Amino acid sequence: MPTTKCKIMSNPSHYVAVFGGAVAGAESAFQMASRGIKVVVFEQQALPYGKIEDGLPKWHVKLRDKEEGKINDKMNHPNVTYVPNVRLGKDIGFEEVAREWGFTAILLATGAWDDRPLPIDGIDEYVGKGLYYQNPFINWFNHFHEPGFNGEQFEIIDGAIIVGGGLASLDVAKVLMIESVQAKLKEKGHECNMFTLDRSIAKVLEGLGLTFEDLGLEGCTLYYRRRVKDMPLSPMATDTPEKLEKAENVREKLLNNFLNKYLFKFKELHMPTGYIEEDGRLTGMKFTKTELQDGKAVAIEGSEFEVKAPLVISSIGSIPEMIDGIPSEWQSFKIKDQVSCQIDGYDNIFAIGNAVTGKGNINESLKHGRELSQRIMDEHINWKEEDFEKYLRLTESNVADQVEAITGAFSDKNLLSPEKIEEIDARVKEFQEKVGYNNDYDAWVKANLPERLEDLLGIDH
Repeated sequence: MPTTKCKIMSNPSHYVAVFGGAVAGAESAFQMASRGIKVVVFEQQALPYGKIEDGLPKWHVKLRDKEEGKINDKMNHPNVTYVPNVRLGKDIGFEEVAREWGFTAILLATGAWDDRPLPIDGIDEYVGKGLYYQNPFINWFNHFHEPGFNGEQFEIIDGAIIVGGGLASLDVAKVLMIESVQAKLKEKGHECNMFTLDRSIAKVLEGLGLTFEDLGLEGCTLYYRRRVKDMPLSPMATDTPEKLEKAENVREKLLNNFLNKYLFKFKELHMPTGYIEEDGRLTGMKFTKTELQDGKAVAIEGSEFEVKAPLVISSIGSIPEMIDGIPSEWQSFKIKDQVSCQIDGYDNIFAIGNAVTGKGNINESLKHGRELSQRIMDEHINWKEEDFEKYLRLTESNVADQVEAITGAFSDKNLLSPEKIEEIDARVKEFQEKVGYNNDYDAWVKANLPERLEDLLGIDH
């Protein structure tokens, strides 16, 4: 993390808007603020934690608290202004921000909140009627314990099918198994909380002298179109035969660890091709067996079969939510190239983090936010570290007519005038007042932080 230079700009400067305050957004805001740029972070929810709060399953207590603490530190930089509960495309129009506000640059760190559609014609007619998607399901799991929770409700049903293959699909399987086993144990007079089952369902049952069969559960089954060794479970390099073999071994070991601990079933080389419907409800899936040809999963002719199931959960990836006015292509924002991540048709608007990568990996989001924001400052804003050092020397020298001196010294940097900055500040303040935010970030977090399951259970963390 770079050294923070706590200098609040009151002279000509750059002003950047970041939409989305989670890992990539907070890192981008911090990088720019540390180079003296004024930054406003607009967040669609009360808190800027994104999928750290709503997508990382709630058994990751220490990791969640650690990452949210990092975000809090970055949001508290004196050059960062926070605006909660403002959703781009709904509470504030994209074209309005892009064309009228006058920001030096706009960064879209809006995340990947939508699920990639299950590619079977007509199946989305059954969402909520035997079909769930991963993102809202995990969001529910993370929050349904909260007193007064009134969000979308989901039902845990034994014998569910999961279509997927990444880490998120393993989380879905784990949720299904933990919740199902917990309910059955309670019926048998055993109170067992989620955190205990998280360690290992198998060991909990062994300690109670029970087998999985004793519970009368079928368990869920994860279907994957490729082989176990192809599952995207690790960011390890695979650019040599040796590295590929090592990565494949790690993937197999990781999956087997999940299977042994949480007792769900797994089927590789199975591709969903259709669905079963009864009385307006999804009641199963049609699968075709596959084989790999040149790295692609290809259906084996004549291998189709049906699997009846009371619930199907799709976990095949996440995509950005499309926003009115932002060009899109192939279920993502349309960008000039993967290096600049510049939104097509706009010189000063960029996609960053999950909004462009579609990945949920914390480290990758952090790295993308850091590297891209530095590249934007160096190559697009033309505001390098040496420019900021020179700027600091001028602002600390107390010269007469400081504004004019700065303007003259940086005539090629397109700095915004103090009047323009004040104009943007006023518009930002209007939004803060509209949502009841008094610019005390720490107090706002304390007032809006959800009640934690571990606190309700009295578990130290």
